Amino acid sequence: MDYTKLSKEELEKEYESVKKEYDRLAAQGLSLDMSRGKPGFENADLSEDLLTAVCREKGYKNKEGIDCRNYGGVDGIIEMKELFAEMLSLKPSQVIIGGNSSLTLMYDVISQAMTHGLGSEPMYKCENRKFICLVPGYDRHFAITDYFGFELISVPIDDNGPDMDKIEELVKDENVKGVWCVPKYSNPYGNSYSDEVVRRFANLKPAAKDFHLFWDNAYCVHDLYDEKDEILGIYDECQKAGNPDLPIIFASTSKISIPGDGVAAVAGSEKNMDMIRKRLSFQTVGPDKINMLRHARKFPNLAALLEQMKKHAEIIRPKFQTVLEAFSSELGGKGIAKWTNPKGGYFISLFVMNGCAKRVHTLCKEAGVVLTGAGASYPHGVDPDDSHLRIAPTYPTPENLKLAAGVLCVAVKLAALEKLTGKGA
Repeated sequence: MDYTKLSKEELEKEYESVKKEYDRLAAQGLSLDMSRGKPGFENADLSEDLLTAVCREKGYKNKEGIDCRNYGGVDGIIEMKELFAEMLSLKPSQVIIGGNSSLTLMYDVISQAMTHGLGSEPMYKCENRKFICLVPGYDRHFAITDYFGFELISVPIDDNGPDMDKIEELVKDENVKGVWCVPKYSNPYGNSYSDEVVRRFANLKPAAKDFHLFWDNAYCVHDLYDEKDEILGIYDECQKAGNPDLPIIFASTSKISIPGDGVAAVAGSEKNMDMIRKRLSFQTVGPDKINMLRHARKFPNLAALLEQMKKHAEIIRPKFQTVLEAFSSELGGKGIAKWTNPKGGYFISLFVMNGCAKRVHTLCKEAGVVLTGAGASYPHGVDPDDSHLRIAPTYPTPENLKLAAGVLCVAVKLAALEKLTGKGA
């Protein structure tokens, strides 16, 4: 039943039916949360042994004989450098290990850029500084550059990645200093960049000498299926293009081990890492090497880490399937919504009728289902079409997720019918 092709009488009848179903669901007093991309309790339980991985009996020294309880090693222990290097197809010397959050490292690099520059003069001197934001994208990325006074320029993405024609044009402006990228299973679209897109990024010729790709490879090992997306290594492609200093790469174990107690990394060319490493020496006399050591013992190599990711996939994949099946059965063929079908990551992008996303969010909230705010995946929280919703299926229990997906689908239908019948709130 395509709503856009129904007669006025048919729309009125369908509206009454869907409104009745929505009222029934809203009366149940539900309290369900699909607002953030958090792992569930079962996912965190997979890493419970981290809490006992370092103790007196097992020792506190890493393979280089460093006592991880003490000061020193501002850029992390060798075991974690080797692990992230293998994940990111780099050399250990190109990796710096930080605390539990890659977002902290991103903020720190932008802050350094503002005060001391990234290969050029401090960015605060550029009064009209700008940053490219791929949309829909990660709200916390946008918030960092907004906080530091960058003008945020939106560039749309599709199944292959961002509009590279537009990006290639934008970087001709010397005030454009960077672009936020989530190249594999992007947050929240769920797509992965094609080989052509990665190569075009690597071959950019920006006017600004201090332009960088902020390459957040947050989901590089977060596959849901054996048939997974593969992306080209950005550093290798940049090196081939004669732009080895272009990317600054980020990753973490936040959704691999314990979300709030993971290990993060920043990586890139030797030149860039030497610059960041020197600055780190003024910030700390040593990071949390005990946490690094316990991760190194749980994940002695990439193979061990990938085994962990298979266990995560067994938990998460059915949750994605529950939501996607609900969309297909309840919204398919109605002409009022479309959605992504990712092979990994943590999100599904749902696009409803233009002008309806905020209404869907409100209807869900009033029925006891909390979603990420409509527009959150766009700079300043403003979706010009008011059509996008970021769906995070990973945190609720399977039972709660089925209920939440049902409410969401009814809300999408009701919001569309309100618009089509003129009964909008």
